[in-house]
Amino acid sequence: MSEFNPHDVGVANGNIFGFPVTEEEADIVIVPISWDVTASYGKGTSRGPSQILEASTQLDFYHPKLSKAYETKVFQTPINEDVLKLNDQFLLEAKKYIDFLEEGGKLEDSESFQETVGAVNQAQIDLKNALKQRVSGLLKNGKIPAVLGGEHSAPLGLLEALGDQYSSFGVLQIDAHADLREAYEGFEQSHASIFYNALKIKSIEKLVQVGIRDVSAPEVEFVKKSEGRIKTFYDWNLKAEQFEGRTWSNQVQEIIEELPQRVYISYDIDALDPSLCPNTGTPVPGGFKLEEASYLIEKLVESGREIIGFDLCEVANGDNDWDANVGARALWSLVVATEITRRI
Repeated sequence: MSEFNPHDVGVANGNIFGFPVTEEEADIVIVPISWDVTASYGKGTSRGPSQILEASTQLDFYHPKLSKAYETKVFQTPINEDVLKLNDQFLLEAKKYIDFLEEGGKLEDSESFQETVGAVNQAQIDLKNALKQRVSGLLKNGKIPAVLGGEHSAPLGLLEALGDQYSSFGVLQIDAHADLREAYEGFEQSHASIFYNALKIKSIEKLVQVGIRDVSAPEVEFVKKSEGRIKTFYDWNLKAEQFEGRTWSNQVQEIIEELPQRVYISYDIDALDPSLCPNTGTPVPGGFKLEEASYLIEKLVESGREIIGFDLCEVANGDNDWDANVGARALWSLVVATEITRRI
């Protein structure tokens, strides 16, 4: 690190933030998953990892909560071009299929689209299993793993690997959507099903959802029937309390109290106000400022809890680099928080 000047012009050296770190040297390893086949509204999040990588060198690396934050040994593995190519092949067929559904078509009436859905489901299972194997190797080598999506289905293999590593942990989900559908549009590994699937992992003792504001009635019922395993802080309730005088600080304390000692953070960028992420896959009015989400993460760290992994998903640039700019800063807040807990 001695030749690296964090106060000078950022260098595009192929690693996140331009940090001169190899995977072997790294304490935190980020695996990009360039996949957005099941994204049901906007496309483009498959390019999120590369766009965030490009934007990340524009940051400054002073952090008030971590001395010499720029010494954090974080590495982002190269983007898997084979996954990206497969993603792009499926995108065309998936779009035709989704258009078919939106025009009133039924999956059971089309053998061709049944084959498409089956192929996508299998591809995502293969992708999940490959990620699980990759991350299991990182854990074995003492690394803290993370995923950079892509759509929100991307980190399931990481969660499964952590489920094998730890007897119990909690998940803090920062998101506009509950993502608790059993399947969506026939896709069993849909971005809308990530936490329905994740809750099959017995080691996940608690799922705490924050900022949810676009949700189906069956998902709300699923939360109610979880017997406390899921705690959802709906955005409309958070805002109503704030309108009546309750502070975000008090709400954050209540949120954190719901979490166990070990915590995985799943950060969907659409949790933020869509002015900060207008090109995300499924933007929803309302949500957080970037500073509010970062404050929640910082207070989680100050509570003494341990961050065992994280993901950041659903970033897509569109016609400019604004979303990736915001996404890189959200990623930096996750990296710094994780490094603080690692150093303790």
